[in-house]
Amino acid sequence: MGTAERGQAPGDVAAERSTARRDAQRPDLDIPAGGEPTGRATPQERPVYRPLWVEEPARRRRLPDPVRTAAVRAVLIIAVTLIQAVVAFLCTMAGSWLAFPMVLSSLASTVVATWGAVDVWVTRQVWNQRNGVVSAPSSSARALRRERRRTRREMRAAERSQGRIRRRGGAGQLSHP
Repeated sequence: MGTAERGQAPGDVAAERSTARRDAQRPDLDIPAGGEPTGRATPQERPVYRPLWVEEPARRRRLPDPVRTAAVRAVLIIAVTLIQAVVAFLCTMAGSWLAFPMVLSSLASTVVATWGAVDVWVTRQVWNQRNGVVSAPSSSARALRRERRRTRREMRAAERSQGRIRRRGGAGQLSHP
């Protein structure tokens, strides 16, 4: 059975919406401008086209921005390191004068690639510590959040009291600025 012959899965709302939207946007190709059908397939006989993909909810949450940035940087550095290693190997096999500098640069970029991988790990640990993903009672992130909440509450209370003083027309103040 081909793709065009398969029916939609029950409850496939996204496919129904995209098909309806597509049909509303373009005229029927079977019917000429005069409005008479040409004898081709009727709308009921036309195959139902499914979208190329249906979006599914992610299984895991997305990485935080700093961690994702470090991971992308590490992947790029590691890719360049692997390319350098292959070029160094090929230059060595060919007996090229470029082999020695490429081997040295490959060694240096191996150190940088290791640093990139460690950077991802450290960035992830720091993010977890600061943003309270670790849910242990002794988590320092939880204490930091509690302290921030208390500070915000105090700031709001101070703003409210200042607003009350202003509404009273300055009553309660010893002197006016």
